[in-house]
Amino acid sequence: MESRLLGSTGIKVSPISLGTLNFGNPTPRSESIQMVYKALEAGINLIDTADIYNLGESETIIGHALKNGRRERVILATKVHFPMSKDPNEQGNTRLYLRKAVDASLRRLQTDHIDLYQIHRPVFDVPQDETLRVLDDLVHQGKVCYIGSSTFPAWLIMEALAISERYGFIHYVTEQPPYNLFDRRIENEIVPLALRYNLGLLTWSPLASGLLAGRYSEIKKFAPDSRASRIGSYVSERISDKGIELSQRFIEIARSRGLTPSQLALLWVKDQPAVTSAIIGSRTEIQLEDALQVLKMRLDPELEIELDKLVPPGSAVSNFYNNSGWMKMRLSW
Repeated sequence: MESRLLGSTGIKVSPISLGTLNFGNPTPRSESIQMVYKALEAGINLIDTADIYNLGESETIIGHALKNGRRERVILATKVHFPMSKDPNEQGNTRLYLRKAVDASLRRLQTDHIDLYQIHRPVFDVPQDETLRVLDDLVHQGKVCYIGSSTFPAWLIMEALAISERYGFIHYVTEQPPYNLFDRRIENEIVPLALRYNLGLLTWSPLASGLLAGRYSEIKKFAPDSRASRIGSYVSERISDKGIELSQRFIEIARSRGLTPSQLALLWVKDQPAVTSAIIGSRTEIQLEDALQVLKMRLDPELEIELDKLVPPGSAVSNFYNNSGWMKMRLSW
């Protein structure tokens, strides 16, 4: 199976990685563990989680799943930033919080180190040199191997790289942005930045919260088990009339090529420039099995041209930066 370099680390990872937002809720613990096993058997070696996912339950499940020697086969990534309690100091990107949060994640994951520790969202009231200095400390203490950002603006990533260069800190080796056919805005600045500075892109929401999988046929009428119904308004806001309209055309294209819509959506992301690994957040083993077939596929150049006509490069018909805290752009669809 193809493997790709994780930024400038020299580490090789699978072009699809296992996302675990659903672990513990709605996916039961036993099925979540089986999904980890199934992903590893298929050749996936990068597992991505976050402390906020079901308030630590996702990390706890992964810790159990990776016992008995499996931990050594995995590049384990987690994230930190969102509040884990009502304490105003148990959140954010401060030195005080990150020192506590990393130890809590290590306990839940049942490991002595995190391979990739990512800042889940940016903040603008804490200097980046404070955040980067404590991350540098965690690397020197052996608790973390590499660091990354998630859903950052390009200018803030560049500032972080410059600060690390100036002070000799560990530097970000990855960025984890939203990326799918319906939100291609990272192609304007994030992708060129990643290519120039050898930054790995671990992209989230390749299926556009189910839009590209055909999960929605009418605006504001969502299936009870859909993400738009389960997670909250910031997900439902991404489901637009324009997105639903284009999703029907996308489904027709996928079926004409003998693919499920989910497979085509994931395949498109996987084979875009600068993408190191596309994160799949399967809810069930059946969904995971469907996605794993994409590991054996390559995107047809003619098909890529057809999809570019559906949603032009650099544009968006759905707003996956709407919970970033910094993106001011609002789509008019």
